[in-house]
Amino acid sequence: MKNVQAPRLHNVEDWKRDEWVSDMVEAIKGKPLFRWFDSGDVYDVALAVKIKEVMSLTPETKHWLPTRSYKIENIRNVLFEMQLLENATVRFSSDSVKGGRLNIGPNSTIVQYAEDFIPERGVSLCRSFTRDGKCGSCRACWSKDVETIVYPAHGHRMNRVYKEKIMTV
Repeated sequence: MKNVQAPRLHNVEDWKRDEWVSDMVEAIKGKPLFRWFDSGDVYDVALAVKIKEVMSLTPETKHWLPTRSYKIENIRNVLFEMQLLENATVRFSSDSVKGGRLNIGPNSTIVQYAEDFIPERGVSLCRSFTRDGKCGSCRACWSKDVETIVYPAHGHRMNRVYKEKIMTV
């Protein structure tokens, strides 16, 4: 959709500007929480370095960065540096859609249904699906104390993936 694509295309180039870090700091300043990327990921080490700088310059804001870029060594190194910041939680995203978890840092995974969630210490089920996709008062994703966040699958693409898998079983 064009209304989604246009901002994504803008952002691909925007972060390369010299003023990007100071502009982001100004935009984030005073906000208690900030989530990086509602769609997309850290795809360039220079972008990772700039994000880390923004995090460092906004110590009053808790940052949450969900990512699969830990698979890229030079980016992974910067992600680990971000994780050392007190105000930043880098949450490594599993590729699994069946609850498979990672053995590194705070992480996240997907299950087909909320009923598939098995409660255990350090693992939290995202319940935003009960609040129209909103976090409400939950802050689990921003917490380094929560090892794994489990997200029930959502969206048209995920529904299609499951329908295709069910049809082939």
